[in-house]
Amino acid sequence: MNKRKTVFFASLCLLSYCSLPESEKANKDEISTKVEVQPIVEKTGLYSRNGKRLDVLTMKEVYQDVSLDSLDIPVITSKLVRALEYHKELLVLRKQKKKQQIGNLKIDLDQLSETIDILIALQQTQPFNLSEYLDAYQLWGRDRKGNIKFTGYYTPIIPVSKVKNKIYKYPLYDRPRNWEGAWPSRAQIEGQGAFDSLGLELAYAQNKVDIYYMQVQGSGYVEYPNGKRELFEYNGNNKHPYRSIEKFILSREDISLGNLSINGIKNYLWRHPEIADTVLFSIPAYTFFAPKSSLPKVAGHVTLTAHISLAMDKRYIPLGSCLLAAVPIYDKEERKVTGHEFRFLLAQDVGGAIKGPGHVDLYTGIGEEARKQAETIHHFGQIWLLLPKPPSAKFTSN
Repeated sequence: MNKRKTVFFASLCLLSYCSLPESEKANKDEISTKVEVQPIVEKTGLYSRNGKRLDVLTMKEVYQDVSLDSLDIPVITSKLVRALEYHKELLVLRKQKKKQQIGNLKIDLDQLSETIDILIALQQTQPFNLSEYLDAYQLWGRDRKGNIKFTGYYTPIIPVSKVKNKIYKYPLYDRPRNWEGAWPSRAQIEGQGAFDSLGLELAYAQNKVDIYYMQVQGSGYVEYPNGKRELFEYNGNNKHPYRSIEKFILSREDISLGNLSINGIKNYLWRHPEIADTVLFSIPAYTFFAPKSSLPKVAGHVTLTAHISLAMDKRYIPLGSCLLAAVPIYDKEERKVTGHEFRFLLAQDVGGAIKGPGHVDLYTGIGEEARKQAETIHHFGQIWLLLPKPPSAKFTSN
């Protein structure tokens, strides 16, 4: 560590954690819960009902530098620090290029690591002086005006059985090893039994729709009749393209469904089993699973943190980067954006449906409550990539 870094982190340590009495160090989590309930809500500017900022000019570059002093900075809580420690592991575990060119920025892995160190050093504070150590670069989004669509994803829990019976009859499959030739589609796997003789069944679910939505989320918990749960993680796919089930339903005049939420689609297909295969088989992509004993992990090989972990297109947001985000918040009916809450988010996951610079997916946790939260997130906010200030940073802006 160079002299500049040593002095920087030593001084921050004295200002934050290292200055606490021993009794307070032991209760850091308790201290942090008191500040976590104080979100910074931004309501200035002109916005549409869906959260899009309207009073901004078109950006000329993928990333536009913005002064951190012009943005609201949230508290760096103990929950965030734990997530940052996982994030640090991601940079070690994840195999990726040392340098990545994204539009006008050349980003070095050492920068991503240093950003994590800076935020950890500032823990338990609301760092109004963050601009002394970090620069912020706003992502231009699909409309090139900085509007980023936020959606949510979660880890589902579905009932299963180890053995096939009249109730549990739809298999969840492990990935075939040494498969030769073209991969079968979902219709061939579920409708024609392409894997029936291979012994790949991990468990059996009550319906195919539960399996589909667990595949969409990338992983999930299965719950056996005795109450025991087991994590099934993503274990590859059949190399077929992902297509939107919602778009297919909207394209069909014979399907009358106004509620396109997960529960809305589940309930409709449960009441109309005669059309379930038609809908599901319109999606050729199929995901395989593998049993794991750990908490849910993702593309970055680290544990997810609810409301902090983010899935994105890594061509535009580097895996392992730290972000400041204006996340949309809603009215009581969860239909209209009433403002934006500033949060630190961590780019830790990727998704087949997350493409381009204008869409990110926020992880909301495990189970039914997490599903409800994920379904409410479908509006626009803004994102700023955080990088160390030169000269310690090793990037160039074209």
